[in-house]
Amino acid sequence: MITRKLIVPKTARYVLSNTPSSETKEVLFVCHGYAQLATEFIQSFSEAASPQRVVVAPEGLHRFYQRGGYEKVVASWMTKEDRGDDIRDYVLWLDSVADEVLSECLPDTKITVLGFSQGAATVSRWASLGKIKIDHLILWCGFFPPDLKAENPPKCKLLTVVTASDDKFIDAASEERQLNEMSAHFATYKHIRFTGQHEIHRGTLSELLQNNQ
Repeated sequence: MITRKLIVPKTARYVLSNTPSSETKEVLFVCHGYAQLATEFIQSFSEAASPQRVVVAPEGLHRFYQRGGYEKVVASWMTKEDRGDDIRDYVLWLDSVADEVLSECLPDTKITVLGFSQGAATVSRWASLGKIKIDHLILWCGFFPPDLKAENPPKCKLLTVVTASDDKFIDAASEERQLNEMSAHFATYKHIRFTGQHEIHRGTLSELLQNNQ
């Protein structure tokens, strides 16, 4: 058996809270978790949007039917199959989204990037391998993927890690280990732990973004 690969054009989508303009002072890129859609995920950030802040939700390139039927369509950023190709594809995709959105903004617009769950690994690789220059990187209910080594950490001015008290996907021991490993990438970073589950906790988000200004 012989396997060959071709790079082909693909139509992908992203969702914006409002139109970027010269009024925009901050662009908040938000990347969803596994089995979510950008159109739904961006609703968690409805209160974050304003004339001065545009929320942008790119969608993972892999759509599929959620288990249990053909009614619910969801998306993923990658799988373990040909993972290197998937990573390269979505880094290029996210760079393209950023280029288009930021071309409508002033050069000094602040760039904040938030990744939730699987999206946390996604934005970590984007910050490491992409060309975007991030002011504030936020990993929410997720951490750096193991393939990011200390010599090639995500590039950002500020890093915040947000964890939940009752996260069914991340136990206390795993959280502690992952946070300790952050020191291999960043000497200092901010850690926030909210009372809740594996979710975007709106109160914590509001406080975090308010302090981000």
